[in-house]
Amino acid sequence: MASTTPPVCVTGLRGFPDVMGGIESHCEELLPRIAALAPDQPIVVLGRAPYLPARRRTWRGVEIVGLRCPQSKHFETILSTLFAIVAAKRRGADVLHIHAIGPAILAPFARMLGLRVVVTHHGTDYDRAKWGRFAKAVLRAGERAALGWADQIVAISPSLAEQLRATFPRKADAIHYIPNGAPELFAGGDANEILSGLGIGDAPFLLAVGRLVPEKGLHDLIAAHRASRTGYKLVIVGGADHDSPYARDLVAEAGPDVIFAGVQPRTVLATLYRRAAMFVMPSYHEGLPIAALEAAGEGAAMILSDIPANRDIGLPATNYFPVGNVDRLATMLAADPALLRADAKAVRMRFSWDKAAVETLRLYRALQPERSRTIRPSAA
Repeated sequence: MASTTPPVCVTGLRGFPDVMGGIESHCEELLPRIAALAPDQPIVVLGRAPYLPARRRTWRGVEIVGLRCPQSKHFETILSTLFAIVAAKRRGADVLHIHAIGPAILAPFARMLGLRVVVTHHGTDYDRAKWGRFAKAVLRAGERAALGWADQIVAISPSLAEQLRATFPRKADAIHYIPNGAPELFAGGDANEILSGLGIGDAPFLLAVGRLVPEKGLHDLIAAHRASRTGYKLVIVGGADHDSPYARDLVAEAGPDVIFAGVQPRTVLATLYRRAAMFVMPSYHEGLPIAALEAAGEGAAMILSDIPANRDIGLPATNYFPVGNVDRLATMLAADPALLRADAKAVRMRFSWDKAAVETLRLYRALQPERSRTIRPSAA
């Protein structure tokens, strides 16, 4: 029997499971846990049809709907969000959860339609190198729209929450720090077969996970890898959002000991995190990087750039290098991995998806004060 409870609709992402992107991974972990906590609360992801295998499906208690939208670097996000807001209103939603500041530029429109709005701020996207001046201005406008119109704002890192409270002091009480989690991943298939299939074999390897975009710093990593002469292979997991000269040049300039593994499911990532000699994230910009949290949660040896979002993970100072410093990165790649291993237990205790689900559901409830719901004692 269909629920008569108004749904919480979620937009700003392509969809899940196994769709590339930090926001997609965030929602894949978070939303099913909320569904398990509140089984009478329908949760509907209004995603993007070109990235999903079916127009409608239910996955771990979450309904995922693919809305038609163009695959366009400049128009995809705004149009898909517009369509999602209209769809949420037609579905009778009372709460709309928007992910990222780009889509949040339409938060005023959602409010004018009578929706209560939660915005998760995943990072200052206007600092990303891939965006031009106009796009950066739009993203800043999206941040202002989120902080001006959303009922509740989630910041995924402590440094971001502090920055937002300082910049928007009148909204300080509505800004909540709810971090990404470091889940225990489950490997699928035979590890040796996975490594062989990717062309890694038995060779020791470095691992990087991220989109092939400039702010991920993969060009620095390839240069440092070449200079380090460690004998490690370098495996880069991820793809480009859209065809780009940067991604083409990155592949063209890499040597034969660099493996571009493409987008991989998290069952494969689990094996790679566990078998890598080191996990490396040389990014110039991040929110609170899920890939780094996942690697740390598996106890990987870690090398991260010293940007605030990476430092928010809380590893020892010896795990960080000055962002953009290729010589220092090359030196660290030659270090003993045993000296750089993350404390998996401590990371998982600090960054919990189960806790994030409880706190996010509490925000939904704050916008639904007239309703009484049953919360199960633990998340799935």
